Amino acid sequence: MPVVTPIDRTYAQAARAWPFEEARKLVARYQDGAPKKGYVLFETGYGPSGLPHIGTFGEVVRTTMVRQAFQRLSDIPTRLFAFSDDMDGLRKVPTNVPNQEMLANYIGIPLTKVPDPFGKFESFGHHNNAMLRQFLDDFGFEYEFQSSTDWYLSGRFDQGLLNVLRNYDAIQEIMLKSLREERQLTYSPFLPVSQKSGKVLMTKVVKTDPNAGTIVYEEEDGSLVETPVTGGRCKLQWKPDWGMRWHVLGVDYEMSGKDLIPSVDLGGKICRVLGSPPPEGFNYELFLDDKGQKISKSKGNGLSVEEWLTYAPPESLALFMYQKPRAAKRLYFDVIPRAVDDYLSLVEKFPEEAPAQRLENPVWHIHDGKAPQVGVTLSYGILLNLASVCNAEAKETLWGFISRYLPEATPATAPFLDRLVGYAINYYRDHVKPQKRYRLPDATERAALDELLRYLEAAPAGATAEDLQNEVYEIGKRHPFPDLRAWFKALYEVLLGQDQGPRMGSFIALYGRAETADLIRKVLKGESLSAA
Repeated sequence: MPVVTPIDRTYAQAARAWPFEEARKLVARYQDGAPKKGYVLFETGYGPSGLPHIGTFGEVVRTTMVRQAFQRLSDIPTRLFAFSDDMDGLRKVPTNVPNQEMLANYIGIPLTKVPDPFGKFESFGHHNNAMLRQFLDDFGFEYEFQSSTDWYLSGRFDQGLLNVLRNYDAIQEIMLKSLREERQLTYSPFLPVSQKSGKVLMTKVVKTDPNAGTIVYEEEDGSLVETPVTGGRCKLQWKPDWGMRWHVLGVDYEMSGKDLIPSVDLGGKICRVLGSPPPEGFNYELFLDDKGQKISKSKGNGLSVEEWLTYAPPESLALFMYQKPRAAKRLYFDVIPRAVDDYLSLVEKFPEEAPAQRLENPVWHIHDGKAPQVGVTLSYGILLNLASVCNAEAKETLWGFISRYLPEATPATAPFLDRLVGYAINYYRDHVKPQKRYRLPDATERAALDELLRYLEAAPAGATAEDLQNEVYEIGKRHPFPDLRAWFKALYEVLLGQDQGPRMGSFIALYGRAETADLIRKVLKGESLSAA
């Protein structure tokens, strides 16, 4: 845990950032001292039925931020469990994995018994767990991975399962009220694992025996089978499982999506029946794709972690997760450049802020109060536009321009900038270049471009990016554009093949006045830059 001085705690107690607001719930929960287990337990849940998507990781990022805030407010030790529900039966075949015909033969089989369609791990569950852990490890999270299969098979859930069996009728009463009449007829909190097929069965339980620790259930062939509920021979339906897990582990904090609010309520009631208070919680809004549809693991219509990290640093992903967690946000490729530049702006401000202000800066929560010095003075957007106009395929191309603009910068002295250069080239290649559409200027635009060309040819050698920007503004004002936005939009469409772009002064300073002048000359000669 970090060393917290009295003054640090004073600032933290007054902080308004949402992780501190959440952490204060736990301070109130244990105002009289630490829980019997000796630590406050944070948990995140993961259903490995499909490839992990960013929403899964967002839950870990946000939970970690609350944990860090709590550590500034309390001396009680903390732990974070990343819990995988990998004993669930495979419900359907994800559309974004190979060997789908093979997987179709394993519907209902526990995920840790389903062969890995990628052929790399012991099972499909192990594969998806590994993907989750790889991300968490790469990001540097402090967590303890927990497997549902391991907890059930090792017997560590046995007392919880027997407790559920003893309170079977009370739990049934809670659950049946939430179900359709047809589902009520066969519902049981216990899902026996068939000794015949190996499937996790959603079937009718005809008898319970708390003294013997057994149930009698209907097999798929109609036969009645008696089985212990312990030792991994049964698992629980996911809502009773959630409540039982909170009780057995003593979970103190777990957040979940807004769509799970009814399930959280049911899990909390079950947890109380078993003898424990439910955890504190936080309900975040769901991520949407570019069409406004809910992101689904099985559909694969969201961004994967690997995709985001192909185009941007992990810090930008953490910032996206921090911002407005109770607002529905679209999560697709177009949000990446803005997230990177927002991060660069915030990390630049951090050293100049007072201690209390820093606690409100997302960078504090991304880096647990220890913000790095990235030393980047060029925006990601500028790098993207430079890559676009150069048709860059290699870092060396962009560094040729950067070194002229920032002579003191090299890949060795500015490693974060060098990483951004690589990300920008990847993003340009995959998401900008295929969409580039150049056009030739109209008469008004030609006249303004001609004036801009004459200015660039005669501009003093010491003209700064701000000088260039001011002159671009003034040229736009001197020509009959509807507004300055139309002038800048014309520059972007004619010179960059895009409808959006950077501050032109900064771009010209980086790309070079002579090079920008050459682009304009080609356009004024009637040459489309699409062939460049």
